[in-house]
Formats: sequence, structure tokens, C-alpha cells
Amino acid sequence: MANLDGRIALVTGASRGIGYFTALALAKAGAHVVAVARTTGGLEELDDAIREADGSATLVPMDLTDFPAIDRLGAAIHERWGKLDILVANAAVLGTISPVGHVEAKTFDKVMAINVTATWRIMRSVEPLLVKSDAGRALILSSGVAHSARAFWGPYAASKAAVETLARVWAAETSKTSLTVNSIDPGAARTAMRALAVPGEDPQTLPHPSEVAEKLLPLCGSQCTESGKLFRIRENRFFDYRLPE
Repeated sequence: MANLDGRIALVTGASRGIGYFTALALAKAGAHVVAVARTTGGLEELDDAIREADGSATLVPMDLTDFPAIDRLGAAIHERWGKLDILVANAAVLGTISPVGHVEAKTFDKVMAINVTATWRIMRSVEPLLVKSDAGRALILSSGVAHSARAFWGPYAASKAAVETLARVWAAETSKTSLTVNSIDPGAARTAMRALAVPGEDPQTLPHPSEVAEKLLPLCGSQCTESGKLFRIRENRFFDYRLPE
């Protein structure tokens, strides 16, 4: 297990699924976790689990469509700790599985607001803190549909393609700093979002979110120096974005 003693980690979407178990894994490894989610009950359950593991967390109930609150988050972290070492931008919504022409405007707007705009605002809010770290690490959760462009997954696929591009640009812009930025494709996992997207699937055939978290943990430490790449959990390795010549 990575030793993250003394590190400050921000995890969004931390009340359930991959975000919950990643936050718990970070805390078990010694990081103080700033856990962001809309669901207070889920955050309190996370806090109980972290305390049982002798870890520590700060709970931040927040609706990620409250953009001014995201802007204030970076300032609050700076005031309390003066830096941020790890960002796991995990929060996202599925929207609807539907033909592009049948997607309601309000559904499309919500997917883009949470999956893209909120992620960008978090990047912007915490970048000054991450570059102050001696080994800042940013993990931006993506999805295989960003590349497969699967039918009926339009808004979600487009949102994940957008955040992958933002992550690549951010990595390029910070390449002269100690910050590394990578996108993460977790693959299919036993989450509520997956159950919503593929209701007929047997969840027991899928990896548990804690297994995904175990693969993410090493990417949060100083020993991981890759940046501007895509990490696929299923293959447990990085891929770069260079097109074949």
C-alpha cells in the first residue's frame, strides 16, 4: 500500500461507489481526505468507515452545480492546509441512455454541468494548491465510451471525451511543475451508475469499486510520474494519446 502520510486529498463524488472506496483507501494509506458529495448520509457513512480505520476526513456536502461553492473550495483548502497533494475528480452523472435526438435539453445540460463544467471549475480552483505540493497528483475519471462512441450514450460519452481533453491540456500546461495529470478509465464496475445504464447485467460479474480504488491508489503517490496519459484499470497500465504515424 502507498504511504500517503501527511498528504491532503480531495475526492469528489465520495458518498458512494468508486469515489467512496477511493476516499477510504486514501485515508487508510494516511492521507487526510476532503470528501465532497451531495449526499450527506453517504458522507457520514464514509466518515465512520474512515474513523474505524484510524483515518481522518473533512466532509464537504456540496451540489457540484453550485459553481461559486466550487470556487470557494480552493480558498478554504488553502486557508486550512496551504496546499493540496491529490485530486480525484470522480463525480459524474449518467444522464439518459437514449438516441441523441431524443435527449431532453435539461438532461444534456445537467450532464455537461456536472461532468464537464464542475470538473473544470475544480481544476481551476485547486491548481494553485496542487502545484505547491512537492508531488501533486490529479486523477480525472473518464470512461471507455469517450473513445468507443457507443450508440445511445451521447451526452455521457461527449462529457467524458471533453474532460479527457481538458486533462491532457492541463497536463501540458503544468508539465514544468511537480503536478501530474492523468485520465482514468475504470471500466465496468459494480456501481449504481452501471446498474442504471445496464439494468439487465449481473452485478456480481463486475469488479467491486474497492478493487478499482486499489488500482488508483498507486497513481496518487510520488512514485507515479506519468502525466497526460490514460490509465485503464482493466489493463492496469498507462496509454498515451499519440496517433500512429
